[in-house]
Amino acid sequence: MDGRFRIPRMKKPALFLGALASTALLAAAGPLVTAAQEQAAQQITPEVLRAHIRFLSSDLLEGRGPATRGDALAESYIQSQMEALGLQPGAPGGGWIQKVPLIGIKPSFAGPAAFRSDRGTEKGAPGENFVAASGVQEAQAKLEDAEIVFVGYGIVAPEYQWDDYKDADLKGKVLLVMNNDPENDPNLFGGKTRLWYGRWDYKYLMAGKKGAAGAIIIHTTHSAGYGWQVIQTSWSGEIFQLPDDGTPRVRVKAWATEELSKKIAALGGNDLDQLRASAESRAFRPVPLGVKMSLAITNAVSRKESGNVVGVIHGGDAAKSQQAVVYTAHHDHLGVKVGVKPGDDAIYNGALDNASGVAATLAIARAFVHLKTPPPRSIYFAFVAAEEQNLLGSEYLARHSPIPAGRIAADINTDGIGWFGRTRDIAMIGLGKSSLDADVVALARMQGRTVEPDQFPDRGSFYRSDQFNFARVGVPAAYLKRGSDVIGKPEGFGRQQIEAYEKNDYHQPSDDFRENWDFSGAVEDVRLAFYLGCRVAGAEAMPQWKKGDEFEAARQKALAEAASR
Repeated sequence: MDGRFRIPRMKKPALFLGALASTALLAAAGPLVTAAQEQAAQQITPEVLRAHIRFLSSDLLEGRGPATRGDALAESYIQSQMEALGLQPGAPGGGWIQKVPLIGIKPSFAGPAAFRSDRGTEKGAPGENFVAASGVQEAQAKLEDAEIVFVGYGIVAPEYQWDDYKDADLKGKVLLVMNNDPENDPNLFGGKTRLWYGRWDYKYLMAGKKGAAGAIIIHTTHSAGYGWQVIQTSWSGEIFQLPDDGTPRVRVKAWATEELSKKIAALGGNDLDQLRASAESRAFRPVPLGVKMSLAITNAVSRKESGNVVGVIHGGDAAKSQQAVVYTAHHDHLGVKVGVKPGDDAIYNGALDNASGVAATLAIARAFVHLKTPPPRSIYFAFVAAEEQNLLGSEYLARHSPIPAGRIAADINTDGIGWFGRTRDIAMIGLGKSSLDADVVALARMQGRTVEPDQFPDRGSFYRSDQFNFARVGVPAAYLKRGSDVIGKPEGFGRQQIEAYEKNDYHQPSDDFRENWDFSGAVEDVRLAFYLGCRVAGAEAMPQWKKGDEFEAARQKALAEAASR
C-alpha cells in the first residue's frame, strides 16, 4: 500500500445510523423491488444452485486448477450456460473468454532452509514447518547467508504515523515479519478489523519495495485467520503469477510456523515474544537477529493461460447502457493434491469455494434474462480465473476491463454461499465503505432480515476476494456473505458451522458437494444480490465510496478519466 490507499478508522454507530437514514430516503423514493423483478427472482431456486455446484465440483473437473483441463472444462461449462440463457459475449475485444496470461512456477528444493548463527543451526523443512515459493520468474531463487532482520508488522502507514522500517537498510536481507496489523487499540488502524496492511500480499509487496531478498511471515492461527494446514495446501505445487511488470519483488516468499520462528529468533539470542511486544509501538525499529539464512529453489517456469469468462446483458437506456453493473465469482480452485497416499482423496473439489459462487452468479444471470425489460445500465457477469493464486484473474480484468472503471457503477461479488438454512441476517463485507450500504440494508429489511458487518473482521476478508481489485481501480463493491443467525437452530449454530468449515474443509479436499445441504437461505441471499444489481442498474446516480474511504481517490480518478474519453 505504501500510502496509496488511505484507510479510515471504523466507527460503527455512525455507520449504521447513516445506512438507516439513507434507507428511509430510499423507501420514500418508491418501491424497492418491482413486481417484474420479484417474479424474475423466482428463477433463483435451490435446484438451480444445486445443479451447477454438483457439476462444477465433481471429480471430472479435477479441482479446477488454473490452466488445467478441469479449468478449461469449467470455462466451457460457464460459457455454454450463459449462451443457453441468451446472454451476449462480454469479454474485452469480443468473445466470451478473456485470456489471462499466467507464469507458472513449480519449485523444487535442494534441501531444507538453513538458519545459522554462532549458537547453532535450525532447519526449515519445506511443506512441514516451513513453506516457500519463488518471488521471481526465473530458473533459480537463491539465498546464501542472507541476514535476517525482524521488522515487526512490516507496515508503512503515513495516515497513522506508522513506519516499521524507519531508515533501515534492508537491501539483500531476509525480513521476518508478523502477520496482521496492530489490533489492540481501537483508534489505530481498524482495531480488531484487519486492513490490507495486515494481509500477507502487502507484506511481500513492501519487502520488495525495501529491496529485501526474502520475507518470512510468522504464522499463527489467530494472525492468519486459518490453521497451518491452509498454508501447506495453498502454497504447495505450482504457483502462478501474472507476467512481471517491473514491480520490485523479493526472491523468496516464505511462511514459518510460530515454533520455527521462535527458534530462529533464539539462534540470535532473542525472545520472539519480546520482539513482537516491542513491535506494538510506533517507536519500533527493525532488529537484526544475528542469524543468516540459506535456501536454494530451482524453478520450472512456464507460460500458460487461463480465462475470465464474461457475458453481458446490454442496458435498455441509450446513455446509461454505456455504464454497467459487474457481477463477479471466481471459477478456479486448487486442482489435485500431490504426494498423497493411494486411496486418499487428492482432488480439491472446491464445492463451496467457489463452485457455489459461480452457481449463484449464473442463477442471477438467469433472473435478469427473465426480466421483460432490460435495466437501463448494462449487466456484466465475469467468472474470473486464478483467484486462489492471489486474485490474478480479477486483477487482469480490472486492468483490462471491457468498459472503463469510471463507468462501472458497482461490483457485486460472490465467494461462497450458505448451506445451513435460512438466516435472520446477511453479512456484508465492507459495510460502511460505500453508498451501497443503504440499498443492501433496505433490501434485507424488505426480506425481514438485518445486515451485519463482517462476522470475522480479524481475517481481512474484504482484501481476500475479487471485489478488492475492482475497489483498487475505484469501483464501489458489495461482497455479500451468508448470515449466521439460523432460523430454527440454537443460538451460535451458524457460526459453529462456518468455523467448522474453516477448520476442516477450507482449501482441503473435503470441500465436496453434499446432498444434505440446505440452500433455502442461500436463495434469499442470491435474490438480494439480484435485487441490488437491479437497483444500481436503474438508479439515477452511480454509487460512491464514503468520504475519506481508502478507495475514494481512485474513484475520483476513474470518473475523471471516463469523462475525458
